[in-house]
Amino acid sequence: MKVACISDIHGNADALDAVLHDIETEQVDKVLVLGDIAFRGPEPKRSIDLIRNLDTDVVKGNADEWVVRGIKDGEVPEQALELMNKERDWTVSQLEKQDVDYLAGLSEQKLLDLDGITVHVFHATPDSLFEIVPPDAAESTVESKLAKAPADVYLYGHIHQSYIRTIKGKTVVNLGSVGLPFDGIAKASYAMLEVHNGSVSTSIRKVAYDIEKTIEKYHQYNYPNIDMMENILRKAAVQ
Repeated sequence: MKVACISDIHGNADALDAVLHDIETEQVDKVLVLGDIAFRGPEPKRSIDLIRNLDTDVVKGNADEWVVRGIKDGEVPEQALELMNKERDWTVSQLEKQDVDYLAGLSEQKLLDLDGITVHVFHATPDSLFEIVPPDAAESTVESKLAKAPADVYLYGHIHQSYIRTIKGKTVVNLGSVGLPFDGIAKASYAMLEVHNGSVSTSIRKVAYDIEKTIEKYHQYNYPNIDMMENILRKAAVQ
């Protein structure tokens, strides 16, 4: 069984197109989606439509929650709150009520059986949409924050930095970000999970797409925070 795992699209439908094309060439059996579908990109509705058309397991991310109810004090740096809520309001203006309702109705985690391998899927941690567990977190932190439920593999997104770790026989995978990577590699990132006869292997795939085309769409659609998003896309790093 071959499973593609994607996360943190952030309204970058061009990057999602490229990833879905790559997934198609890999002839996968299933796609998992770990949230942050629409917010901060130029094509929030098309991104949601592409994900809904997959008709698969999807969990909610913090940015999906923000689209539903706005960003609250303390969830982002104080100096960024007003601008990010303007971005959120712009995103909602591009959506229909059914799109927002779809995001609101997503589960925050799923425990899946994939051909005998138990996979725990969530956006940030099982207990929070917002908590950050970085790639170099101590093993004790990873165990207490991520590997709480009994599972063979733990998949998450949120930090936009892909990695694979094995801790006490358990595999922990961060998928990176399809639409806004922060790892210095300006390509869409996703993970592949392969299960065969009770064994599992994982890998990270990086997919090129036309970044300048996406940046032009930010301008075309009059996005409220263009300069910052341009820099993040080109450098694949937080500014």
